[in-house]
Amino acid sequence: MVEQASVRVTEAEYLDKYAADFYEWVDGELIPMSPVQLDHDALQDYVRDWLKQYLRLHPIGRVVGAPFPMRLGRSFREPDLQVILHSNPGELTNTAMLGAADICIEIVSPESVERDYADKLSEYQQGGVREYWIFDLKRKDTRFHRLNETGTYTIIETSADGDYSTPLLPRFKLPVATLWLDEKPDTLAIITALRSLLADEST
Repeated sequence: MVEQASVRVTEAEYLDKYAADFYEWVDGELIPMSPVQLDHDALQDYVRDWLKQYLRLHPIGRVVGAPFPMRLGRSFREPDLQVILHSNPGELTNTAMLGAADICIEIVSPESVERDYADKLSEYQQGGVREYWIFDLKRKDTRFHRLNETGTYTIIETSADGDYSTPLLPRFKLPVATLWLDEKPDTLAIITALRSLLADEST
């Protein structure tokens, strides 16, 4: 396999010519993303549906999907999904998130293993992304990272029922086991589950 020479462009060139075409930009270098595969696309749509419907019922922010760049220092990354709360101190423009999203979600593809598990983990931690979720299709594995009081990531486990919840999204629960189903719950089922969670004030 022949390695391609790195391509360097200015920030302005990146935003004007490359950001919408699944490229990231790190210290002036273009980083091409691989074409999305069907299983990746299905999982991204499913997780986005959970977040979209939650934020429709409990409007405290929004979820944005790639390609939508997020600026952290000298880089623009394009997480598969970003959750940006209304309380976020960064600037959400029509074309980019300038500052750390509250939650970044990456779905691991064969070519992105090192980037998602190492490079982005370090960058998101240093940049102040409050939670970083990694979903690995090949391993059917999830990792939920949360910034602690020292500014480093701690891995948070799911509940005994297999759900993931976060203080950033009150009363939200993601049923992790459903991520790997061939036939995932549809939008109506998601809305029904979320309405039940949001209506239950006793827990």
